[in-house]
Amino acid sequence: MNRPRSITIVGISDDGCAGLSSRAMGAISAARVLAGGERHLAFFPQFEGERIVFKDGLARALERVAEAANENNVCILASGDPMFFGVGAAVIKRLGAEHVEILPHPSSMQWAFARAGMKWDDAAFISLHGRSREGFLTRLRACAKVGVLTDPDNTPARLAALMLEHGQVGWRAWVCENLAGPDERVRTFSIAELAGCADIGPLNVLILVREGQAWTPPPAIPFIHEDDFAKRMPKKGLITKREVRLLSLAAMRIRCDSVVWDIGAGSGSVSIEAAMLAPRGRVYAVEVDPEGVEICRENLRAHAIDNVRVIAGRAPEVLADLETPDAVFVGGSKGSMDEIVEFALERLRPGGRLVANAITLENSGEIYSALRKRGIVPEVTLLQISRAEPLARYLRFEALNPIQIFAAEKPPAGGGSL
Repeated sequence: MNRPRSITIVGISDDGCAGLSSRAMGAISAARVLAGGERHLAFFPQFEGERIVFKDGLARALERVAEAANENNVCILASGDPMFFGVGAAVIKRLGAEHVEILPHPSSMQWAFARAGMKWDDAAFISLHGRSREGFLTRLRACAKVGVLTDPDNTPARLAALMLEHGQVGWRAWVCENLAGPDERVRTFSIAELAGCADIGPLNVLILVREGQAWTPPPAIPFIHEDDFAKRMPKKGLITKREVRLLSLAAMRIRCDSVVWDIGAGSGSVSIEAAMLAPRGRVYAVEVDPEGVEICRENLRAHAIDNVRVIAGRAPEVLADLETPDAVFVGGSKGSMDEIVEFALERLRPGGRLVANAITLENSGEIYSALRKRGIVPEVTLLQISRAEPLARYLRFEALNPIQIFAAEKPPAGGGSL
């Protein structure tokens, strides 16, 4: 038989006790233990029971909460709606939903959109509170309206400066500070104005809305022409053509949170489209040629992609410290195909995908041999593409180089070879 719920999480805003319901106040009054951040606990100076401060890591505080809940009613104070990027999920994961009651309050995001006079049911939400801003720009690509939870490292001004650096200026910003508190302030800015604003308080929500009516969401499947990438000249033919990219990316089975290695990244075209498919993931673009490294970085800026990390160096040596990939693409090997395949298969997650492209017969033989000697029979696609090109007032077909696409899947843990 489950014991009765003895932990209540009460949402609270900057107006403190004044905004709480009688039910929420009753839960606080009945508690023998009060837990939460210092700012929230300060609203209840009259509380005479034990206080547990959420500071320097949540895990230790939750252990104390769990101990206290064995004998006492515990009330946890949390910002706004505890289940919206809040502490509620962590508490339930540690203590079990059957022991926890949630009394939500309007979240800071709700307050922000209300104060800005905007509907919010069509908005996307990004929390950078205590998180890296890597991938922020990539996630913005598909959004027309965004609510952003900030923190002292990811301030509205710093985010605006990042957007300005990558040409993302077609937005209007609202900064909503100290919401529901006595010092509440709501201001609107252009991105350039916001990047230079130095007087924003630490408790704020950022709202971004695209300006103008011309914007439409990007295609769900990227299909960027190679002419839209900077590339090494006169080695124009080295860039992966978009039709090849399309099939190679599909063979990698990228999810929205995948970690991808692009080995021999060149101009970064595969990395960029992989990053678009994995806005909550991360791509490592590995390139040994210094010119290619700089061109890759140039293309990342031009396409406003910020969840790609460029790794300068030769594979497989520079792969050792990269996080475990869900998919690996090999576009170039510099004669180290066997070593790269071995290392990639070792590091891939079980069920992860390895895809390699070959133009020459020699390269094709290296890939095939490297896979077969490890007991893997790859999927192989020979891709022959011809594009229509003008000839006077007619169109004729011009063939591109044939490409062989090799794809293999790492067996699940405990499984046999392919």
